[in-house]
Amino acid sequence: MALNPDAVGTKTEPVEHPYDWQDAALYALGIGAKADQLDFLYEKRGPKVFPTFAVVPAFEVNRKLFDVVGGDLSGVVHGSQKITLHAPFPSKATLTTVGEVAGIYDLKRMAQSVIRTETRDDEGTLLAETEWTIMYLKDGGFGGDPPPRSPKIRPPEREADWKVEGPTSPEQAILYRLGGHDYNPLHIDPEAAMKAEKVTQGRPILHGLCTYGYIGRAIVEQECGGDPAKLKTFYGRFSKPIWPGETLVTEGWREDGRLVVRAATKERPDEHIFTNAYAEFSG
Repeated sequence: MALNPDAVGTKTEPVEHPYDWQDAALYALGIGAKADQLDFLYEKRGPKVFPTFAVVPAFEVNRKLFDVVGGDLSGVVHGSQKITLHAPFPSKATLTTVGEVAGIYDLKRMAQSVIRTETRDDEGTLLAETEWTIMYLKDGGFGGDPPPRSPKIRPPEREADWKVEGPTSPEQAILYRLGGHDYNPLHIDPEAAMKAEKVTQGRPILHGLCTYGYIGRAIVEQECGGDPAKLKTFYGRFSKPIWPGETLVTEGWREDGRLVVRAATKERPDEHIFTNAYAEFSG
């Protein structure tokens, strides 16, 4: 199916996403939460919901818009992710999300789409906005406009203010997909991974949004005192994949009223897998 530049401006109908505390806890486990984070795992403590859960009710909306944008899905990779939080997620709710194709751009060698969503609770309160940048590696050169320039966000040349190691298990991608967030076989099926060997090196890779959740969890721990309501914005670019079983190493630098973020793995410390990233907070 050819890429459809005329899809820009297309909006979805509202898509409902019901969930309960078990779903919130399963998401927390999928992004690496441990027993010492009971506030996010135990129903008698809420549980609280990690802010990166914002991508979950928006995922089906993105899938619907993929059908509108078109393109060769065998060449699709996640470019970057942004969430903007307006209120904490309750431990149980039926959320409603609407999405829009905000842009389709031509980078000559590849193409890029931008999808934006808004998620509201059952009373109509805006809880979160998301922005997804999707790269189409096989669909460039269609004569469209280039994307607007994005700011370059680099860590200062000094030691990070903090560093957090987050081990992933060999089963991490399997656990993450059980939450219903992304059933792409690239993350579980060796045969599917082999077909995308250029990206995967022939092995199932961890979901980008699982990595995103790991990093977001570290930010909530280090900068928010475990309070998810304090995180307001979290953005970053997926630069390289990681494989289940690797240890994610997240670093944070406090600078100019926000946190600059970067991540690599303990096994490949010189390969930055999450870059151009920052977080902003309330207060």
